[in-house]
Amino acid sequence: MPRHLYDADHEAVRASAREFVARTLAPRAEQMIADKVIDREVWREAGKQGFFGFDIPEEFGGAGVDDYRFNAVVAEEMSRFNAATSSCFGIHSDVCPPYIVDLGTEEQKQRWLPGIASGDLVIGIAMTEPSGGSDLAALKTTAVREADGEGWVLNGSKTFITNGYQADLVIVAARTDPSRGAKGITLFVVERGMPGFVNGRKLDKVGMPESDTAELFFEDVRVPDENRLGEPGMGFVAMMQRLPQERVGAAVSNVAHAKAILEETIEYAKQRKAFGQAIGTFQHNKFLLAELVTKIEVAEAYVDDCVLAHSRHELSAVDAAKAKWWSASVQNDVLDHCVQLHGGYGFMNEYRVARAWRDARVTKIWAGSNEIMKELIGRDLGL
Repeated sequence: MPRHLYDADHEAVRASAREFVARTLAPRAEQMIADKVIDREVWREAGKQGFFGFDIPEEFGGAGVDDYRFNAVVAEEMSRFNAATSSCFGIHSDVCPPYIVDLGTEEQKQRWLPGIASGDLVIGIAMTEPSGGSDLAALKTTAVREADGEGWVLNGSKTFITNGYQADLVIVAARTDPSRGAKGITLFVVERGMPGFVNGRKLDKVGMPESDTAELFFEDVRVPDENRLGEPGMGFVAMMQRLPQERVGAAVSNVAHAKAILEETIEYAKQRKAFGQAIGTFQHNKFLLAELVTKIEVAEAYVDDCVLAHSRHELSAVDAAKAKWWSASVQNDVLDHCVQLHGGYGFMNEYRVARAWRDARVTKIWAGSNEIMKELIGRDLGL
């Protein structure tokens, strides 16, 4: 089914992103898996190509483009390559910059945004804690204001933080007023090298080895007040306001990732023979592939509408939640069938389908679990 989301300018960016994948990412793919990290040279090259600056104003090194479709088209191409790169780049370019652009002071923007746009400063966001999961309002990391009012002392830990191992900057959610619940959470930008801040080990994940997911530890970290992001007590509100962009970005990646592997599986089904004929000609497989293609196209159509709504600043948190959970569910269903259609080869790590199947499992968990997404939708129904 033809898509009507993108125009010639978006497709030009797609061509640039596709060329970047072929020239810069593909030759390093196996090394990034072995190292469990995306090389710094790759980050800087992506910055040179302008992939990190769509949300950043021109005066701070970005493109200053108020059109989320540019973010989405790059996310699609990165996801077609692999889900891990799309995740790391998405956190860096889609999720984090809006916090600084919207909430930061002029000095903060000048200090951090140019480096984020160029890829010289890698950024992550630290919400999730070992005991909290999706329950952001229950976080235990604390920031206590110093007696002289010049700074804060940060203590606690975070886990499952994308880009955490090599992050130069981390947006950290901390409790500054325990008596006020969700209204007592404040955001801070913690910088690499601050005494007491430790970028922990790379976590040993089931999938997405290229993504340097890490634990972060804060022990009496003195954070100057000029690193506070936004007003005290407004951190939870700020996170809730910006989670829809993270979730629609996840949906874009989920569909593009599954779609690419499905296309490869269809070609495999045309070539692979059993009992003297291509496996795709067996009625069961033919019908199955027809179902999978339909599922992908229907999911893509809904996600496209969400991207368009978001580019117009009209996407609701509930619709973003629908896109996130549904696309993750479709992605995992499609990829599971793709593995089955590959037979024994589908369980071999040397095949993209096996790695994609493994990588996709986390999409039903992160950015708010699918169960949390359904809870949000159910509340909106008055239930």
